[in-house]
Amino acid sequence: MAIFPIRTFGDPVLRVRTKPVEHFDARLGRLAEDMLETMYDAPGVGLAAPQIGVSKRICVFDAGEGPQVLVNPVLVETSGDWEYQEGCLSVPGHYWNINRPAFARAVGQDLDGNPVEFAGEELLGRVLQHEIDHLEGHLLLTRLDRATRKEAFRVLRSEAFRTPE
Repeated sequence: MAIFPIRTFGDPVLRVRTKPVEHFDARLGRLAEDMLETMYDAPGVGLAAPQIGVSKRICVFDAGEGPQVLVNPVLVETSGDWEYQEGCLSVPGHYWNINRPAFARAVGQDLDGNPVEFAGEELLGRVLQHEIDHLEGHLLLTRLDRATRKEAFRVLRSEAFRTPE
């Protein structure tokens, strides 16, 4: 197993919609193991393949019920409303209040290609939405209101050009 560097804001791979996984083999299993190890090391509760530079439709997460893998996920249902302070491993050290549906249901496949479904409220629902956003090429910054997003971009740009002391 390996721990990969996590791609951060500004990396073009984070802005590209991922390609579906077509081959369910040992390589996919190793990728999932490496993603889980990377996620736990960060530490985080979710990680999508683009965050380690892989443009494939796979994410991993642990919202308190142990490690999970979701391949080729599609968000099929959302409901409710929940504002919560959300962060992202690709935008380290920053958190914003983001409003998302409180409940989410996603369908996809497991590592063998079998159909799976995950559904949950609050943290699990948020994690599913957040990771699927990554697979669509969206960072949590796109969920911010216009004024907050503008300020977030200003701060992130200034950090990117800051010289180390």
